[in-house]
Amino acid sequence: MSNEQKQRIQVPDALREVLLEFSIAYLLEQPGDVVDFAVEYFTKLQETRRQSAFNRDNDRGSVDDSVMSQEDDDEPVVPRFSNRRKSVFAEAYDPENDADDDEGATAVFPKSDEQRSRLIESVKNVLLFRSLEKEQMNQVLDAMFERRVSPGENIIRQGDDGDNFYVIESGVYKVIVNDNHVHTYTNSGIFGELALLYNMPRAATIQAESEGLLWAMDRQTFRRILLKSAFKKRKMYESLLDSVPMLKTLQSYERMNLADALVTKRFNTNDRIIKQGDVADGMYFIEEGTVVIKMDQDGSEIEISKLGKGAYFGELALVTHRPRAASVYAASDDVKVAFLEVEAFERLLGPCMELMKRNIDDYETQLIKIFGSKNNITDTR
Repeated sequence: MSNEQKQRIQVPDALREVLLEFSIAYLLEQPGDVVDFAVEYFTKLQETRRQSAFNRDNDRGSVDDSVMSQEDDDEPVVPRFSNRRKSVFAEAYDPENDADDDEGATAVFPKSDEQRSRLIESVKNVLLFRSLEKEQMNQVLDAMFERRVSPGENIIRQGDDGDNFYVIESGVYKVIVNDNHVHTYTNSGIFGELALLYNMPRAATIQAESEGLLWAMDRQTFRRILLKSAFKKRKMYESLLDSVPMLKTLQSYERMNLADALVTKRFNTNDRIIKQGDVADGMYFIEEGTVVIKMDQDGSEIEISKLGKGAYFGELALVTHRPRAASVYAASDDVKVAFLEVEAFERLLGPCMELMKRNIDDYETQLIKIFGSKNNITDTR
């Protein structure tokens, strides 16, 4: 390989995202054999994406078969970072057995309002932080500390033990593997996460090419906040999803994937969750509280039904690809819902699609009883 080719090797963002999701799934499951787990994980991922493509082809007449983005199609294959066999879980972190009392020991680094504002801007698009709730996100912000770097400085060295995870605020950084320059970060990005997730040696050297500013978090805090929060979120959502009859057709593995895709949202009394006429952006599972469904008829809203914990709404607009035909409001304070965005809905709920389509007739029957004519009703969900 020529020096010019080495300079052009990049690590696609899509590859980093897939590997991070797989890594967290592996750490939470802690299977006996990593290879067998990987085969099952990626086989299931491929099946769900094929099913999603099939559903889109049937419902919309177009299929996007690519897993990577178009920009990544011409990227060369990234070489293996090291031929050393890694020892995964030399010091396994078990989120289930980590006592809640230990969370009080999390490091806190005071920050000015200006520093905190810059840090929030730097981490807002970080995949690993995407599913954190407000309290957990504040823990992350408190635990991160500022590090300024100079040109030529090595932030991490290939083969060293992992100590910190880094988020880039500014600066240019080279990724060097076995003396080969394989990637460059410019003013954004993260690095150092896999060594901490797997407790393995650093797979690359990161060298600053310019002055820059990084935000860092130590290994124990990183693993406790991120892994434990992911573990708690999955367990909580698995329990919620187990109570939804529609999802009984899903395999356990599929429900775990669904749990990982959910995002918590909170509402207070009379807050509008869904607006009649809007384009459907996802569906909702009720974790806590009560919601009321209302339809606008002749200038006034008529209550259709109320839903409580364990119920779900918003799915039929996704199935039928029609605008929302009813509004949904929080009927109590502290309403907590788990939101599944439309892309994840199509990818993960393919096996439930026929059941949801059959439910359309049930909803229309209920509405006919209220409005007296099928001509006056559309999808209320």
